[in-house]
Amino acid sequence: MNVTERLAELGLELPGVPAPAASYIPAKRTGDLIFTAGQLPFVDGELPATGKVGSEVSPEEATRLAWLCALNALSAAASVSGGPENLASVVKVVGFVASAGGFNGQPQVINGASRLLGEVFGEAGHHARSAVGVAELPLNSPVEVEVIFEASN
Repeated sequence: MNVTERLAELGLELPGVPAPAASYIPAKRTGDLIFTAGQLPFVDGELPATGKVGSEVSPEEATRLAWLCALNALSAAASVSGGPENLASVVKVVGFVASAGGFNGQPQVINGASRLLGEVFGEAGHHARSAVGVAELPLNSPVEVEVIFEASN
């Protein structure tokens, strides 16, 4: 089963690729690897929540937002691979969590992104990962995720 079929089975549709907020592109392919820019949890061009995790945003909500970031990263990668069916595996995930003082649950938050990728790619979704707490993220987003994918074509 390819990624397109798996997305349909899960009842998921890839969103449109969010427009860059500055001077970069959403994804770039080099050889068999596709690197995404950091993806925010946009839904229809809007952030569903803003603020720091551990104060204005609960860890549970942030986990859901990381899931959205991964879906946006998948969309960005598909846009340069010729479609999601041309994505073979997930290589690495880097997640950033805008963290309130004393919050140290970044790995659990970024599990939202890892879970989505695992559901979509199965075994090929197993990846290396970093989960980093930061003071601020663009547009006051609680989370940002970037992904490296392997292309199959």
